Amino acid sequence: MPPRKKALPRPLPEGWIVTDAEKRQWRLGKMIGQGGFGLIYLASPGTGKHDEDEAEFVIKVEYKENGPLFSELKFYQRAAKPADIQKWMQVKRLRFLGIPKYCGHGIVEFDELSYRFMVIERLGKDLQHIFEKQGKMFKNQVVLNLGLKMLYLADYGLSYRYSPNQIHKKYEERPKKGHNGTIEYTSIDAHKGVAPSRRSDLEILGYCMLHWMCGKLPWEQYLNKPELVLEAKTKLMEKLPESVTQISPHGAKCGEIAKILSLVKKLGYDERPNYHMLQKILLDGLKETQKDFNDFLDFSPVSEVEAHGYCLYNQHATTIKSVRRDIRTTQPVEKCLNESKTSLTRSRMVQNKVKEDLDAKWEEAKENENSLEKHKKYKKKNKTEENHFNKITQNLTKELKPRTTQLLTKKKYAEDECNKLTGSDRQYEDEYLIQQANDDQIEFSWRKWCLLLVFLIILIVIVTLY
Repeated sequence: MPPRKKALPRPLPEGWIVTDAEKRQWRLGKMIGQGGFGLIYLASPGTGKHDEDEAEFVIKVEYKENGPLFSELKFYQRAAKPADIQKWMQVKRLRFLGIPKYCGHGIVEFDELSYRFMVIERLGKDLQHIFEKQGKMFKNQVVLNLGLKMLYLADYGLSYRYSPNQIHKKYEERPKKGHNGTIEYTSIDAHKGVAPSRRSDLEILGYCMLHWMCGKLPWEQYLNKPELVLEAKTKLMEKLPESVTQISPHGAKCGEIAKILSLVKKLGYDERPNYHMLQKILLDGLKETQKDFNDFLDFSPVSEVEAHGYCLYNQHATTIKSVRRDIRTTQPVEKCLNESKTSLTRSRMVQNKVKEDLDAKWEEAKENENSLEKHKKYKKKNKTEENHFNKITQNLTKELKPRTTQLLTKKKYAEDECNKLTGSDRQYEDEYLIQQANDDQIEFSWRKWCLLLVFLIILIVIVTLY
């Protein structure tokens, strides 16, 4: 039987060789992650085995019948080819762009099942791997920083034109398409089969941050029953902010997450979120932790740092913040300092790249917002002018209507008078012609008698002479 649409695919064996559409071969490494519909493997070109720690590519796999990977593939084919990415970075003067390069795709058969796969560049370790390695809990400043960096994050597999031609899609519940996405984080709207929106994106981000901060979610035990997950999420949103603070572990500060979810709760389906307000909430929380948005993300637990005697630095630090008190010589400190400086230099390079990328996205977002506002003002102005024009037209129509009737009456009267005058002229013309004919006839008769008289006189003279 064919697989159920949107089902998580059956894993492919490690070492399996797949051939893409351009006849290039790729070797599957170990599986490093999975989403709501697909699996992710390390990959290497060719058929030989390579060191997995140095793998430069990953392969995403889904059943051929599934839609998310197909949508993601189309985006990468159109916008993420290596030459396109390089050109974009040159135009925008970016050192780093957080979009992996597209390398290939294809269809593979395994165990009588068809799989679609896509090969992309590996950007590094995934966040889920780091999250699990650190005991499924991040520090407050890390969670807040991640939230800031992900406000404008795009999922190409689930991308959707929510506002074609600047007209937002209508809210419509479709139960047959319900519970779409990764069940732990998907939004309440998605559970009901409603099309994606900006409200849903922010709700998903709030759930992710809550998981990173608390290490768990209230509905984890119901993941195989989507209806119960929907019920638990609905209760959480209805009882904010108490519902968030109740599940927060000791020492975790989830006030910012509660504020974000509260804003999401008040947000309309087609309403544009106040991104500036969301950023302010996260930045204020980050400021309280004495950390900066541009600081390097430190995923190491505090206890581990102190246990190994590492020195903690941030971008604006001028002194060492913590050093083991039992160090009696300066050599370990100098060694720690050198290692920290090297690490700091590398982290700053990454930070600068990420900052430039975020700044570019922020400027683009502001330009789009300004363009939208100008369009609204222009549209409003045109509407006002149109209403004014319609009002003037109506008034002119009312004023011209009686005048038009009067002119039509005068026109008809003039035509009648003209017809009368035309009839009189014809009568006068006929009388003139008759009179002229009579005059001509009289003149002709007079001439005729004169000629006859002359002829008789001539005749008399001739007879007399002879």
